[in-house]
Formats: sequence, C-alpha cells, structure tokens
Amino acid sequence: MNNSIATVPMPQNETILSYAPGSPERETLKATLKQMGSTVADIPMFIGGEEVRTGKLGDCRPPHDHQRLIGRYHMGTKKHAADAVKAALKARRAWAATPFHDRAAVFLRAAELLAGPYRPVLNAATMLCQSKSAYQAEIDSACELIDFWRFNPSFAEDLYSHQPYSPRGQWNRLEYRPLEGFVYAVTPFNFTAIAGNLPTAPALMGNTVVWKPAASTMYSGHFILQILRKAGLPDGVINMVSGPSGDISDVLLKQPDLAGVHFTGSTGVFNSMWKIVADGLPNLRTYPRLVGETGGKDFVVAHPSADPVQVATALVRGAFEYQGQKCSAASRAYIPESLWKKVKAVMEEQLGRVKMGDVEDFSNFFNAVIDRRAYESITAYIKAVKPRDGAKILFGGKFSDEKGYFIEPTVIKASRPDYKTMCEEIFGPVLTVHTYPDKAWSQTLKTVDQTSPYALTGAIFADDRKALAEAAEVLVNAAGNLYLNDKPTGAVVGQQPFGGARGSGTNDKAGSFLNLARWTSARNIKETFVPPTDFAYPFMAKP
Repeated sequence: MNNSIATVPMPQNETILSYAPGSPERETLKATLKQMGSTVADIPMFIGGEEVRTGKLGDCRPPHDHQRLIGRYHMGTKKHAADAVKAALKARRAWAATPFHDRAAVFLRAAELLAGPYRPVLNAATMLCQSKSAYQAEIDSACELIDFWRFNPSFAEDLYSHQPYSPRGQWNRLEYRPLEGFVYAVTPFNFTAIAGNLPTAPALMGNTVVWKPAASTMYSGHFILQILRKAGLPDGVINMVSGPSGDISDVLLKQPDLAGVHFTGSTGVFNSMWKIVADGLPNLRTYPRLVGETGGKDFVVAHPSADPVQVATALVRGAFEYQGQKCSAASRAYIPESLWKKVKAVMEEQLGRVKMGDVEDFSNFFNAVIDRRAYESITAYIKAVKPRDGAKILFGGKFSDEKGYFIEPTVIKASRPDYKTMCEEIFGPVLTVHTYPDKAWSQTLKTVDQTSPYALTGAIFADDRKALAEAAEVLVNAAGNLYLNDKPTGAVVGQQPFGGARGSGTNDKAGSFLNLARWTSARNIKETFVPPTDFAYPFMAKP
C-alpha cells in the first residue's frame, strides 16, 4: 500500500496557438478539417460503457453549409434516459470510493491528450459543428477545456485541504463526499469547453453523471467522450444521452436519486427545470444542487474620459466574435455624445474589413449562427427596427440562409435606453447603441443597472479612476464578471471565475473551487481520543 499524499501538478493556462500562415498547427488543422468534413460520423449514445444505437437518426450539418452532412447521431427515448440513470447509480459506489489522485489522473490525462493528438480533432469538430473560426475554436475547444481539466484537480485538492481546528484530545475532520445520487448535466451549443466541463466537474468530485449535450452539438460531444474514454474514464461515470429535451428532462428531473443539475442554457429552460424539481421534492431523496449559468444582456458603458478607439475595438470584438453567440457578448452599449462620432467612425472602419463566410477560409472573422431557429429569431429583431420607434440600423442588417445561416454584424442606434433590443436577449450578432449627454453619466449607470433582468458580464471604459470606482459601485449587482477597460468576453479558467446572478444564474463560478464545492456534501467527523468515564461535570461538586 502506498501511503504517500500525492500533489496535483501545478496548473498553467494552455498557450493559445496562432494558426498563422506557415505554422505547423495551421497545416495540421486544415488537413483534419478536410478529412473530417469529407466523412459522416456515426454517433451513438454512451450508457454504462456501451455504445447505444437506435436507428432513429438526427443530422449533424455545418451551420455555414447546411446542405453538407458530417454526422448522424442516434436519438434516444425516455427509456434510454432511465437506463442512463441506472448505469450512473450502478457505477456510483466504486467511483466515489476511487482515491482522489486516481480520479484526478483521468482528467489530467484527458488534458494532455487534448493538448496533443486530439487538439486538431476537437478544434475541427467545433469549427464544423458550431461554425467557429480557427481562433475561436482554439480558445474554446482546446485551451479552455484543457484549462478546466488541469485547474479543476488543483481546485479540488485545495478544497479537500480545508479542515476544521482540532483542540488537544480530539481530531476533527471534514470529508467532502460526492452527492447522494446522480448529477444531470445539460450543456449548450456555443462552447465545447462548457460541454466538456459540466459533466466532468461533478465527476472529478466522485459523482456519476447523465450528460445531455445540445442536439446541435452531438458531433462535438462525441469527440469529447472519445478523449475521456481514451483517458481511462470508467464505464458508467459519464453517460451521454440524446433525444427530445423535454422527454429526457421529464425522466431525469423526476428521479428519486436526482442529486444535482449542472446547466448552461436559457433562463426560461432553467426556470422550468427548477419548477419541476421543486414540485417533485416530496419524491426526491435529497434537495438537489441546482447550478445554472443562463442568459445575459451584457453591457459596455463608456465614460467621457474613455479612449474612443479602445471602446470601438472592444465593441467590435465583444459583440461580434463568434457571431455574438457568447453568453458574455456585448449586446448593449452606452456611449457619451462627445465620443460617439469617433467611436462610430472606428467601428465602421473595422466592421468594413470584416469578412464573413466558411470556417475553412481562415481569412474570415465572421461565420454562421448555429441553426435555423436562431437565424429566424435574430433576423426577426433586425426586421422590426423602424425609425418611427426611435431606432435605425447603422451597419449591417443583411442576412441570407441560402447556403448557411449568415447574418451580417449589425449595429442599431436607439434613441431610447428602453428600446426592445437594448433590453431583450438576442444571442446573435446584434449590438444596440444608445448615446447619452456627458453630464448624465451617473444617471446612465442607474439606467444600465435597471434595464435588464440579467447580471452576467459588463464592461466600463474610463481613464478617470473615480469614474471607474463609481461605476463598479453602482453596478455592483449588475454583472458577475465586470471588466474595466476591456471587452466583456474572454474569461480564462484560473483567472476570471465565470458566472452571473439575477436572471443569469446561480453564480457558482465555473473555473474555480466555488463550482466544485457544489458537487460535494461534507461530513464532519469528531474523534475523541480518551472519552469520559462518568457523566458528572466539575460544577456539580459540593463546595
């Protein structure tokens, strides 16, 4: 028996590769894209270590080329969801009893596999499946997921080390047990890293998981699971299912052994899940941990002292990288009248150089939105912009679904701060700008705070330090991640723990120990070395 106490390797953020012309990673990625794009992947569910095929198939098609088929996934039923629960519960005892260093080793190995041979595979899958550029894929499906798998074991080790004080004669210990039951992980389309982290964070802490990827990203999920299997993940620890979301959730959320939900998606869906769980509490073994990162209506506010070129650049990148389909994407901006002319000119110049098209053309900054449903929802907002309502399109506004779901980066100018596109989540390449009188800075901050039910990310631009401090105070509850003189996107694991409150979720900060703590149920053990032998206390003695 080895009684040493293993220490997790000190994590470092993965270096972002450039994919510049002539670089080896560029050539490898292009070759992988060509190979993967010319084949049709067969994507089974994965339940209890078995590949499950139903013959009822869903198509995987690139959003930028929807006539092209790159995969078919097997759709499950309510029975498959129930089978996945049984598999997770069967695997639970052995996985919970697995020493931490053995659990951690699975994900540390997965990180190295992804940093090495699987890097072009998962990046290519993300580019094809989610219409991400090479750079957007690299910072997501490579670097961020690698960082999750490297940093989470270190966070867990630190969490486990927190122990209570023990006075002389006794020993107090905290056990960080996995939850009693299974965890249901529901992942979104927009980040492969989130799809990889939501099931694996609870698994690292000894839980077993039923994972449902978004239907539009079963292709990327398939390759995540391949990496985990190669890394030695035991059967039944993470079970991947597909099928109608309502049917799957209807089964899983009503299971007596539901111990937790790890969710990223819309506020409406999370609210409905919360209600189902609440209504079913009498039939549940425990109170499930509900962890959700949901919607956002993320802001950029510029002070009159801000640099207009920096503001404009932050808006172009923050609003339009990955077609505005980031939970943190800038979607409303408040610009002082004195800066607006310059900000507008710089934005127009930069957006005039933006190319839109296929991800395999690396000169394209901009690609397609995820699917027809998103395309129709986003374009409905653009079509509704009318001067009579106090709004006009300043840039972009065109769209086409002939080959792919393409929508130009669109900038709307709204005369009223309560205009529809200033308030509602659009989740696409639409930025609405409102200008305010320079003297109305303090009132504008209050408007920013009160306009949206969300509180995910926000950015303040100012050279005046007092203005930054005032904004941070007024907007203290308006954003879980606040950026000073930077765009509101791009949180890095280990540097900016991510999550928001209000209508944006439970703010359990993915990429930190705070999230991992939610997947444990602590037990305190007090051991007395020499127990008393009589019931009487000294105060009871006769004088």
